[in-house]
Amino acid sequence: MDELDRRLLNEFQRDFPLDPQPYATVAARLGCTEREVLARLQRLQASGAVARVGATFRPNRVGSSTLAAMAVPANDLDRVAAIVGGFDEVNHNYQRAHRLNLWFVVTAPSRERVEAVIAAITQATGLEVLELPMVRAHQLDLGFPLWN
Repeated sequence: MDELDRRLLNEFQRDFPLDPQPYATVAARLGCTEREVLARLQRLQASGAVARVGATFRPNRVGSSTLAAMAVPANDLDRVAAIVGGFDEVNHNYQRAHRLNLWFVVTAPSRERVEAVIAAITQATGLEVLELPMVRAHQLDLGFPLWN
């Protein structure tokens, strides 16, 4: 990862350009070409350094979403996490030091689709999925400096 990769990730975690050609705008601000920005993002995603590039909306403002958790045997965590992360509706999943050790968010166009994804995850893994619906909203800034 070079300096331009670091700038791309640091400077565009938030306030991504709302523009008909956002990657051209990013490129102009970074001093490179749109093609180079797209190639870098593709490479960073392929390497696993970037999980996704996309908007984040407040829960249930656009479509439906829920936080979910699973109790996964430690020796099966990688396999189950790969299955869960393979669903387009799961935008991230992470391990926690808890009995419920795999947490993730399901976001879909409708509540019915959220339920279908949860059922499919249960079917594919053989493990129960616990839904943790939002009771009270908290504003969290998930952007943070990656490098100084």
